[in-house]
Amino acid sequence: MAARLAAWHDLLAAEPHMAGTPGDAKVIESIATSFRELGLEVEVHPFWAYLPRPREPIVEIVATPADLPLAEPAAPGARRGVMRLAVREENLAIDPQLAHAGLTFAWNAYSGRGDVTGEVVYVNHGTRADFAKLREQGIDLKGKVCLARYGGNFRGYKAKFAEEAGAVALIIFTDPGDSGPAKGATWPDGGWANASCIQRGSINTLPYSGDPLTPGREATEHAERLDPAAVGLPTIPVQPIGWGAAREIVRRMRGAPLFDPSWATGFEGPTLLTGGPELRVRVSVAHEPAVVRSANVIARLPGRASDGGLVIVGCHHDAWGFGAADPLAGTIVLMEAARECAAQAKAGRGPTRDTLFCAWGAEEFGIVGSTEWVERERAMLQERCVGYINLDMAAMGVNFGASVSPSLRGIVADVAKQVPSAVDPSRSIFELGAKDGVLALGDLGGGSDHQPFLCHAGVPSIGLSAGGSQGTSYHSNYDTLLWYRRTVGADYAGASMLTRMTVALVDVLGTRNPEPWRDSHAAAAALRSRAVRLDPDAATRASALADRFEALARSMEARAPIDRVQVQALQQCWIDPSGLPGRPWFRNMLASSDRDSGYGAWMLPGLEAAIADSDPVATLAALDQLGEVAGRVEAALGRP
Repeated sequence: MAARLAAWHDLLAAEPHMAGTPGDAKVIESIATSFRELGLEVEVHPFWAYLPRPREPIVEIVATPADLPLAEPAAPGARRGVMRLAVREENLAIDPQLAHAGLTFAWNAYSGRGDVTGEVVYVNHGTRADFAKLREQGIDLKGKVCLARYGGNFRGYKAKFAEEAGAVALIIFTDPGDSGPAKGATWPDGGWANASCIQRGSINTLPYSGDPLTPGREATEHAERLDPAAVGLPTIPVQPIGWGAAREIVRRMRGAPLFDPSWATGFEGPTLLTGGPELRVRVSVAHEPAVVRSANVIARLPGRASDGGLVIVGCHHDAWGFGAADPLAGTIVLMEAARECAAQAKAGRGPTRDTLFCAWGAEEFGIVGSTEWVERERAMLQERCVGYINLDMAAMGVNFGASVSPSLRGIVADVAKQVPSAVDPSRSIFELGAKDGVLALGDLGGGSDHQPFLCHAGVPSIGLSAGGSQGTSYHSNYDTLLWYRRTVGADYAGASMLTRMTVALVDVLGTRNPEPWRDSHAAAAALRSRAVRLDPDAATRASALADRFEALARSMEARAPIDRVQVQALQQCWIDPSGLPGRPWFRNMLASSDRDSGYGAWMLPGLEAAIADSDPVATLAALDQLGEVAGRVEAALGRP
């Protein structure tokens, strides 16, 4: 299996393939051709999305304290007395892929355009809480250039909160203490981020996934589109840099000390909060707006005895560069799982239910391709899909992990008992990972292609992963085959384990339905844990509602097994067409992404948001909404 996974990797990581580029079109054709050669029925599903095209940005130190004069300019086009900072990784002779003309400078998709200069304020991770602490300390960010380190939240929220605070620009840097030399040897001596490694990425924080200009509807070629200036994309320039460039700024800061020692960076010397009036930094960003074509590749394997149910396995195919790790460490698992399931079908023992193997486009810009397909197929998915399996950047080590909807947790745990661990193949994933008979499984939040399935259409979902490799090339030009094979491993042990896990899950989900009582158990537990954060009246209501969900769970368990049609009807009870307050695209009242971080998981998200806002009126409204869910479940069970 390792040789086949390596071959898939060679095929898909042959050139850079950012969404909407010629490299992207080649990867789409390669995947479609490969699926057809496996004997699968293939649809190439095109979409036209707002995907701005990058132009080379500028970050410069234009004024500096007298004790640290600026060096003579070395970069082409740099001005005398100005230090231009690197916005692209260094080329390395050890890796021929880095010389590819298709690689670009680093950028943040959907950044605002502008050319600004200002004093510097360090804002830690740029979380909502970080900006609140700065306000408490009387730090004025108006007219300032914010400097934030990666981590703590989705990069887009760093930009959103900086803009709300009045900053004129944001620079996001990789902290050497988080993923650089403090962790170990840097690339190419080791796997960690060297001084020029830069994390690219979208900063879209709109309250919906997919194409920014066609919310809630498929982004076809001639779809009616919103004005980009009116949808709420960032307006300030935002630019990522590596820790080597950031060090040049940090070492020149001469302002106020930190008020919180946990904000300290991994740079030598004390971390300061402000740069002082002598330090001034210029940020210039100019992207070209564009509606661009990309596509999803949908491959269908008919079930041998389908009852109308459908299982979907997916991973995106687009990348910021070569994408050997992100996404292809998961895409190769998708391809090999499809090959194995197709081979089993030819032998007469393939999946029982229809199975789709889906390679999604433009995920990196904001989960675009999968969302456009889900918006097209939502009614079908709600009626037929018993589960979605996501594999984004999945095989990054040998340590198994999974985030799973409550109704699928029992299935994942049982399948994990059948699959050998990559750490010790003589023992199963479950045997090696379970504690006190329970396999630790996380909750699903946001940040990948499960989001439209789970949060919008209400399809129970699974995110598989294998981690533990010592290094990161995340969203950088260094995310190449050489980096992956030297850092994660050329034996593809983790990818092989996840392929076996995926194939086994497809097989089991071919005959076994989700267990909807687990949703009600999870809701009851979440209500009880949140009751302690509520005022007495709301806490009493939450506890009573928890009892109600527990009673429903017991009723469902007593009726098990429940047929697929009723199971899916019960799970759709969690879908509210009006959606979450302020986020109507997010319609699942059981689970969604964290509103303020983008990646984290919120169980009972309406209630969680109300509690986070300390809003008693919204808290009662959220409890009412959950009471309506309970009423729908009761009706679906045939109870008065």
